[in-house]
Amino acid sequence: MERPAATTMRGKPLTLIGPELKAGEKAPDFDAVSDGLQPVNLEKTGQTVRIFSVVPSLDTPVCDAQTKRFNEEAAKLPGVEIYTVSMDLPFAQKRWCGAYGVDKVKMVSDHKSGSFGEKYGTLIKELRIESRAIFVLDKDNTIKHVEYVKEVADHPNYEAALSAARALAK
Repeated sequence: MERPAATTMRGKPLTLIGPELKAGEKAPDFDAVSDGLQPVNLEKTGQTVRIFSVVPSLDTPVCDAQTKRFNEEAAKLPGVEIYTVSMDLPFAQKRWCGAYGVDKVKMVSDHKSGSFGEKYGTLIKELRIESRAIFVLDKDNTIKHVEYVKEVADHPNYEAALSAARALAK
């Protein structure tokens, strides 16, 4: 399933592959790998409140800032696990985290199959990278907050995602 012009890069329309998920829907399973090359799927992310912060590439300014922001917030969110999902290779994710002291956010690489992107509707067809998005899941894998950022270079609404996660973790 494709969603034409669902996102833009520098104003240029891009096609997203996959469904547009909505709050209240069950989160789909996916197959990806950790920065330690271990398999990651929905079940392996646990049964806690989770934030999936989806970025195009850690080596870009907004993705860098987004991931660092969620790493800082993770320390203030007991009972919430935060995952950064990108197409970056696991080795690049590990190197980036080491270079910037990012140690609270867990990295998920979707490079192998694009499974996360296809199932969560974040895979950009023309570039085979993820678009920017945020998903907040409850302990039962129900999506409670979702944001697909229209322009890839824009920041997400951090406070909306963090407020949703805080409310669920209480």
